[in-house]
Amino acid sequence: MKVTTKTEELLEKRQKYVVRAVSNGSLNFAREAKGATVIDIEGNEWIDFAAGIGMINVGHNHPKVVEAIKAQVDHVIHPGFNVIMYENYVELAEKLCEVTPGTHDKQVILLNSGAEAVENAVKIARRYTKKSGVVSFTRGYHGRTNLTMGMTSKVKPYKEGFGPFAPEIYKAPYPYLYQKPAGETEVEYVDRIIAEFKDFFLTTVSPEMVACVVMEPLQGEGGFIVPPKKFVQEIAKFCNENNIVFIADEIQTGFGRTGKLFAIEHFDVVPDLITVSKSLAAGMPLSGVIGRKEIMEVSEPGQLGGTYAGSPTANAAALAVIEIMKEEKLPERAEIIGQKIENKIKALQAKYPEIGDIRRLGAMVAMEIVKDPVTREADKYRVTDIANYANQHGLLLLTAGIKGNVIRFLPPLVITDEELEKGFAILEDAFANS
Repeated sequence: MKVTTKTEELLEKRQKYVVRAVSNGSLNFAREAKGATVIDIEGNEWIDFAAGIGMINVGHNHPKVVEAIKAQVDHVIHPGFNVIMYENYVELAEKLCEVTPGTHDKQVILLNSGAEAVENAVKIARRYTKKSGVVSFTRGYHGRTNLTMGMTSKVKPYKEGFGPFAPEIYKAPYPYLYQKPAGETEVEYVDRIIAEFKDFFLTTVSPEMVACVVMEPLQGEGGFIVPPKKFVQEIAKFCNENNIVFIADEIQTGFGRTGKLFAIEHFDVVPDLITVSKSLAAGMPLSGVIGRKEIMEVSEPGQLGGTYAGSPTANAAALAVIEIMKEEKLPERAEIIGQKIENKIKALQAKYPEIGDIRRLGAMVAMEIVKDPVTREADKYRVTDIANYANQHGLLLLTAGIKGNVIRFLPPLVITDEELEKGFAILEDAFANS
């Protein structure tokens, strides 16, 4: 008689009661987690190189975050800020104004999810400029709501069958240095993409029609594409010259992930608005828009908000996260972790030439897998095999890229050297055995 495990029982219930449209990288169930290690309900250990898709930069169940949440729950869980205010909403808004780039006067709205932050940033920009057009970028990802799906490039699985999408959304070119034409130098390529961006506002949409340009300072779902500094600066300059609000989508790149508290700091650019979420509250649902006061204050009372927006419990977690980032020097730690990951991938690349490109900013690291390093043709199936093996053998690993041929690394920034080495060993096995 076959013995059914608890995992098998839950998988059967999951298939019966939970919509299949929610994908699962690992077919196991977490029981507890700490730092960069997750224990499943069977007692198996998993090294986490995913961090909830970049959500747990301070690690699972950081004691300071747990303490802050517990203390808040003892007092008030959620009365609704628009019904009666609570102190830590204002405290967190103040902190976010302090830690985000720029010395100008700022204001904050707190919300629930990354997509909701992007939607509200667009609303704020439209209200301020009295224009309606929204420009995002090829390969960009901004969420799963109707508006943010329209701003997102990847059709499958995010957009197929869910249209029509919100109107007046346009996608501009974004540089991808690894895939540049062989005959161009890097300088020539970047200059050409900048010229194409400016031509885009002649051939596709006029600056007089555009409220905002929304850019990931480093494209996440698109494959961890790092743009040249000159490109980002030219975009910001163009927006400034044309009364277009420049929005940095820092939902995945923020809170120390790239070696600075915010990725946009690498480019010496101060955006008009910044959207944040994911690692802001260490796993609690919270997001926000931080922006120039003159832009943020144009909307009238009641025009922005939400029932659960800025929950005091999530705010307490976020305040703890900001302290942890500073006390434990996690942005600095991100660079150390990222270098270790890069070194490991380079060692693998010497043995496995299908690793065509390695790119990173801090601890936001990716390797692009190709069929041939000369043609650079994407190899999605090799990536799927590697990720599946890892997710079945103790390493939580994510993929990315428009063509699905990128493996991305997003470990918690508190990951120990021992946890990293355990993860690397499984990754090596995945290459060897998949």
